[in-house]
Amino acid sequence: MQDDTRNACLKRLSRIEGQVRGLSRMLEDNRYCIDIVTQVAAVRAALKKVEEEVLRDHVAHCVEHAIRSGDADQQRQKVSELIEVLGKLKG
Repeated sequence: MQDDTRNACLKRLSRIEGQVRGLSRMLEDNRYCIDIVTQVAAVRAALKKVEEEVLRDHVAHCVEHAIRSGDADQQRQKVSELIEVLGKLKG
């Protein structure tokens, strides 16, 4: 993974960690259900962004490297991994 992507994802995950702790406090404080659900949706959206950034980096570097290498086995492996993970994301 590229350093800039890794650093951006780590920052985003730190913010998500804070959001999750905030959710725990909301539950402890018996906050309004809709407010909690709204915050859960925000955490899910933030995690989705991390997922997208990691996938974008993987395609831009790992998959691209396999394509440029000319190694058919490596190309098949990277494409197979990508198809498998994309299938998991839909399910």
